[in-house]
Amino acid sequence: MMAGQVRHIAAAGLALLLALGPGSAMAEGMAELRHWLADEHETDLYGFIEARGGLRLDRRENERDGSIGETRLQLDLGRQLESGGLKFKADLVADGVEENLRAELREAHYSFTPADNMDVRVGRQVLTWGTGDLLFINDVFGKDWQSFFIGRDDEYLKLPSDAVRVGLFLDVVNIDLVYQPLFTPSRYIDGARLSYWHGPQGRIAGRDLTFPDDQRLRYFRDHDLALRLSRNLGGIEYALYGYRGFWSTPEGMDPAAMKLVYPKLSVYGGSVRGALAGGISHLEFGYYDSRDDRAGHDPNLRNSEIRLLLGHERELARDLTGGLQYYLEHKQKYGNYLAALPAGSRAADEDRHLLTLRLTKLLMQQNLRLSFFAYWSPSDEDAFLRPKAHYKITDQWAAETGANIFLGRHDHTFWGQFEDNTNAYLSLRRSF
Repeated sequence: MMAGQVRHIAAAGLALLLALGPGSAMAEGMAELRHWLADEHETDLYGFIEARGGLRLDRRENERDGSIGETRLQLDLGRQLESGGLKFKADLVADGVEENLRAELREAHYSFTPADNMDVRVGRQVLTWGTGDLLFINDVFGKDWQSFFIGRDDEYLKLPSDAVRVGLFLDVVNIDLVYQPLFTPSRYIDGARLSYWHGPQGRIAGRDLTFPDDQRLRYFRDHDLALRLSRNLGGIEYALYGYRGFWSTPEGMDPAAMKLVYPKLSVYGGSVRGALAGGISHLEFGYYDSRDDRAGHDPNLRNSEIRLLLGHERELARDLTGGLQYYLEHKQKYGNYLAALPAGSRAADEDRHLLTLRLTKLLMQQNLRLSFFAYWSPSDEDAFLRPKAHYKITDQWAAETGANIFLGRHDHTFWGQFEDNTNAYLSLRRSF
């Protein structure tokens, strides 16, 4: 995908957006359709059309110039029935980088209340819980890291799951139970769109060496179960979590097939969130039980880990907020891990430390939002910076620009491996 092709698809998206301008026949038609659905069918319709384009700032020969170049139409329909509610959200995407036209079903579920203290949702839905700000411990549901790194809206970081979610609200505790008949893996970086560190060959790879995975595709066998118990006491929210399924990213490798695999995983954790020192603080922890290799003797499988997250967010000045987080991954059975490593292999650290900073400033009667989010790992000596500016032009129109900047002293560290994927992007959205 060359820069000219990115411009072509962005131009097509802009032309479509302009056709939806104030007073246009298309815009008036969409308004009439919304009113007709609401009045005649008790159905709410929302959505947007967006053109988004971006370029890689430090290109390698094994990746394309364009990091993102797409026009996206989203339709969001909801209807309330006597027995419950229906929700449907889908995107139609013309992707100039992958050179395809595809439909993405984001939500398609039915929600109902079988009892006064119980809610049930069945179907495709976006699942999330936990306390972290763009850091996840007990939120083990699928993520789209590719979207996150190329500049799509933050909404697309979370992948939808086909699941049953049951909420039970009791005087003593609230219970959330999620069952997926087929677990939803995260969309990891495999080289097709973004370059990465290829451990077996000891180099940065891209489209020249994509890393396939051995997907788990057996319904009701490759399933997972997640549980959350929570209660609010004195304005402080306490929660316990449990999960039994698989690593959401392929944290193992089959050396014979040269494929990545998804080892079995259980997670046990908890969190506390509440007001402190003029802001909101949170603490979250989790034990990652890597069930396929609890002893840590297999170098091709990720060891069990203890994970910890501490964070605080508060208002620093008028229309300026800031947040800090500290995150730790502590590898279990580290001695066994070192002993099992093949000669010449690069060893991971026993502890990975990560700090994050978020700053958000609102200007121009809060229509302009400037934000900066930074990840920095002192142990890996690498960082990931996400500056962004979002301007609300009118109630329907919004523009956004930003960048994804990867820095690292070494090619093999988490953020360092993506240094050549640094990119900048621009978008224009018309909501209806």
